[in-house]
Amino acid sequence: MGDSQIQTEADQLPPAQIPLLNSNSVQNDTAQTRQQQRRRQGQEIRASDDLDDCLEKLESFLSFLGFNQSSWLSCSLSWAAFSVVGVLVPVLVLELSKCDRCEMYQIKNFELDIVASQACLAAVSLFCIAFNLRKYGVKRFLFVDRYSGQMARFSDLYVKQIWGSMRLLIWWVLPCFLLKTAREIIRVLYVHRDSWWISVAILFALILSWTYVSTISLSASILFHLLCNLQVIHFEDYAKLLERESDVLVFIEEHIRLRHHLSKISHRFRMFLLSQFLVVTASQFITLFQTTGYRGMINFINGGDFAVSSIVQVVGIIICLHAATKISHRAQGIASLASRWHAVATCTSTDATLRGSNSAGNMEAFNQSNNQTNSIHLCFSESDLESVDYAASAIPTNTQLASYMTSYHRRQAFVMYLQGNPGGITIFGWTVDRGLINTIFFIQLTLITFVLGKTIVFSSP
Repeated sequence: MGDSQIQTEADQLPPAQIPLLNSNSVQNDTAQTRQQQRRRQGQEIRASDDLDDCLEKLESFLSFLGFNQSSWLSCSLSWAAFSVVGVLVPVLVLELSKCDRCEMYQIKNFELDIVASQACLAAVSLFCIAFNLRKYGVKRFLFVDRYSGQMARFSDLYVKQIWGSMRLLIWWVLPCFLLKTAREIIRVLYVHRDSWWISVAILFALILSWTYVSTISLSASILFHLLCNLQVIHFEDYAKLLERESDVLVFIEEHIRLRHHLSKISHRFRMFLLSQFLVVTASQFITLFQTTGYRGMINFINGGDFAVSSIVQVVGIIICLHAATKISHRAQGIASLASRWHAVATCTSTDATLRGSNSAGNMEAFNQSNNQTNSIHLCFSESDLESVDYAASAIPTNTQLASYMTSYHRRQAFVMYLQGNPGGITIFGWTVDRGLINTIFFIQLTLITFVLGKTIVFSSP
């Protein structure tokens, strides 16, 4: 009897292999978790390496143009190269070259004004961009180091935008370079000199100087365009955040962070944008005044450089305005997305009584229904009380109503916050959007009308 009892108790004990199987399964889960963590870390490291390589190439390109002025030596070399290649070489070539036709068609006077306008725009671009790069560095300047935990998710988009900006620079510099080269070749063939070697040297000197100065101007505009497109990535991710999260505080904190970085960008580039606008406007004003006020013949020989320089200057300011308006409109569009999200969240409530407006009448109706329910409990029969209990259970309690109203007011406060803080690129308080572009257009139209009225209006004898 004792042996059978012992055998029964032994049969009831769990098998010896079960703890081993459990430990093996735990070890397998731990190994899989570690493997996933290693894989995730490997992806982040590879993404970070790709981004670092791309940023190193970008920094090398900017250093070649003279934007890297981190030390006194590099700053001195940068401005010395700009002074020699961008200013001294073309001025000396134009002043020392003797040409009867140049004096006849005012080619030299026109080209000196063009050199001055291009040098001013390039100097403004070089000073503003070099100052920001020296103060913040490439990563902080482009705001690519603030999402360290999400670098693997944004790294590919960062690299794509950087290479896209470089292609945009090539696509604009190359046609202008070909147009400038064609103009200088025609100029050499038109202006005969004693030696072809002198003509070829002048050709290469002018093309080299123009290419260097124009690349600096367009590179500054492309950098601002790149910086705004990188912020567009985060605003697009923020729009997707409305579909993934439901915590209003997370939305507000993220929007405050994005708006803070837009304010930083506006503060860093406001002098660049304003100076660029003033220099380009003054340059176009002088160009229009000289071409319309000149009583002689304007052709591709004496007026070709006006066209080439105007294309470079106008393209640079258009790139900046396009980038600024794009990020401003994207930031302002967040309010409409949040309003739609708030409306959908409100209208898809599961309680039928809470789908209407939250007015005092509905609250009174709700209280009256509760009072009627209490009176029904006192007066009606037992069979009727069962149906009343069922109806009362469908009516939301005070706790459910308070929870719903709390979430509703949070969403409403979030939408009002976005409407009152739209964000965007600003220049001393003026948001760069369609309204500012319309203002700039009418200012330019007024200047054009004024110049044409002073130059081509014929007075009666």
